[in-house]
Amino acid sequence: MSATTLQVDVAIIGGGIAGLWTLNHLRQRGYNAVLFEQQALGSRQTIASQGMIHGGIKYALGGALNAGSEAIARMPDLWRSCLRGDGPVDLRGCRVLSEDFYLWSSGGLGSRVSSFFASKLLRGRVEKLARRDYPAPLQSSAFQGQVYRLVDLVLDVPSLLHTLSERYRDSIFRIDWDTCQLACEEGKAELRWPHCTLQPRQVLLSAGAGNEELMRRLGASAPAMQRRPLQQVLVKHQYRAPFYAHCSGSNPSPRLTISSHRTAGDEPVWYLGGDLATENTDAEPSELIDKAQNELRELMPWLDLGQSEWATIRLDRAEPRQSKLLKPDAAYLGPVEGVHNALVGWPTKLTLSPDLAAAVEAHLQAQGVARGPATDLSQLAALGRPPIATPCWDEAFR
Repeated sequence: MSATTLQVDVAIIGGGIAGLWTLNHLRQRGYNAVLFEQQALGSRQTIASQGMIHGGIKYALGGALNAGSEAIARMPDLWRSCLRGDGPVDLRGCRVLSEDFYLWSSGGLGSRVSSFFASKLLRGRVEKLARRDYPAPLQSSAFQGQVYRLVDLVLDVPSLLHTLSERYRDSIFRIDWDTCQLACEEGKAELRWPHCTLQPRQVLLSAGAGNEELMRRLGASAPAMQRRPLQQVLVKHQYRAPFYAHCSGSNPSPRLTISSHRTAGDEPVWYLGGDLATENTDAEPSELIDKAQNELRELMPWLDLGQSEWATIRLDRAEPRQSKLLKPDAAYLGPVEGVHNALVGWPTKLTLSPDLAAAVEAHLQAQGVARGPATDLSQLAALGRPPIATPCWDEAFR
């Protein structure tokens, strides 16, 4: 029997964007919530994000809105309210890389898409730009395509992780599964260490791909999870102007997505995603780098990046299983099979993290989980605090 038993309203397992946002959301509303992370905060899927908070237009390149585009239409405004300090989570202090995100076409977008972008339906969400307003990499007279500005913004993900973790750092702990047991006792999940037991009124599994193993520890196999792989390209270069843009192609998804970042040594890095990343998941890194170099030469032949280094990273996007492994349209929250007080959540996209947290709060209210008294967490202090994950461009080019 453990020497001490602690009780909290919510125990969150997994310190990526889903867990950290939910921790902030709940604690700002008075819930006694704690978070546990095995590795580093934001490791794997979150730190590998390009930081885009988008409103769904990149899913409408086929010339029509769909469930994926409409589910997140309000997200940029909500995140901006958080950055001002008047949203559901206080993000003041988080670094914004760009207030603008662009969409460009090397040729015409096609009459259907051009007419759709000019429609009243997208007024305020898409703006066609005059040449004088083009971003720096597209200012060349050799560029004869079209450029649109979207309502999307881009955040510095390491800064976002720091902001979300620092505000409630005393409620965040490292967890070591060699010394801690995630157990199910009479249908309720709890955490057990040799020196104490934590009995949460609600557990949230928010560990991305790690949710599968956490559910196994609880003896559950549902809800089922799927992995959609990516292989993205990083190029460290000498071109100083930032660039945040999608390039449209023949698919209803971006042919190429570029976001700009800086290494710890202030060296410019472009992070390349889009169809390039999703359609070449099994390619050898050297093969994908060749394709990326060819893409940039074809799309922007006038651009000189200077001396450059190239790398690729592979990652899995973890999501609730869909028919034919389709991409989910919305954040997911559901009960863990056979465990009365456990939920599993995947935001499915960085931008939808607020929706997941709001769904957790709605579930607590529906289940009558009231805000309990503060708990003395000093018994957990010896567990230590997890660090913030190292950006993938610093890992790739160290």
